[in-house]
Amino acid sequence: MSEMKFLDFEAPIAEIEDKIRELTGYESDDSVDFSAEISRLRDKQEELVKEIFTDLTPLQKFQLARHPQRPFFLDYVDRMCEAFTELHGDRQFSDDKAMVCGIARLHREPVMLIGHQKGRDTEENLMRNFGMAQPEGYRKALRMMEMAQKFNLPIITFIDTMGAYPGLEAEERGQGEAIARNLREMSTLSVPIICVVIGEGGSGGALGIGVGDRILIMENSIYSVISPEGCASILWRDSTKADVAAMALKITASELLELGVIDEIVPEPLGGAHRDFDRAAANLKGAIIRNLEELKRIPANKLPDKRHEKFRKMGPVGG
Repeated sequence: MSEMKFLDFEAPIAEIEDKIRELTGYESDDSVDFSAEISRLRDKQEELVKEIFTDLTPLQKFQLARHPQRPFFLDYVDRMCEAFTELHGDRQFSDDKAMVCGIARLHREPVMLIGHQKGRDTEENLMRNFGMAQPEGYRKALRMMEMAQKFNLPIITFIDTMGAYPGLEAEERGQGEAIARNLREMSTLSVPIICVVIGEGGSGGALGIGVGDRILIMENSIYSVISPEGCASILWRDSTKADVAAMALKITASELLELGVIDEIVPEPLGGAHRDFDRAAANLKGAIIRNLEELKRIPANKLPDKRHEKFRKMGPVGG
């Protein structure tokens, strides 16, 4: 991976990292030994990471969920699955690169994987449309879900988008209808469905592949009807009030668990999933396998009713 990018609230950590890098460069001179100082700085850095990341604000978690070096869908696939064969196209218009689908082998069991995919650089982001799927992306996802139903494959979706693409062409091709159809059809499938929010779960674009028997979320991910900046712009006409909006929206994993919107929080490495892809993937793989084993014990004809009941109970508001 390229050099670590630090967010604004990580500035003190970045300063220590710069000092360590500087001293490491001096160590090439055999006459100077900075190993003790480097060790001391690494200990200090670790303590600082613990201090900062055990008390993040909702807005800081939102920034972390959008971290450009965070693991994306295919990063998890590479680390979790023994095999993956991508399947393309909606058989109506085109193949949407922002929505990736395919059959994989997870823990020796065939499964259908569906997920939003962002890009690492400008060129790939343009190809992936920054992870914002168009109608053909949701129709491709539905085609794969119907295939999974036909061949009795569990479905695992990976949610990571700021929202469905809002462009004129997408609306003309039926963006709202495509998402609505997915919501309806996912609620009726009789195969186990596990949905995982791995980064940013934004609006209907997230819900389009988000109706499942179990909803998991990575520790520093967020799930919301709108971004904090967008909410602040609408309510106060001032995007700088994003921190206030983030607190009001209840977008963090712990808040979502309390509201009953998600079922389980998957822990991330200290400092965020981007600091250790392998460990983040191992944690997620373990959670998916455990939940899948539990769902497989439920009779197939009972799954749609339980799924419907789950969503009907979601988000109770106290008196």
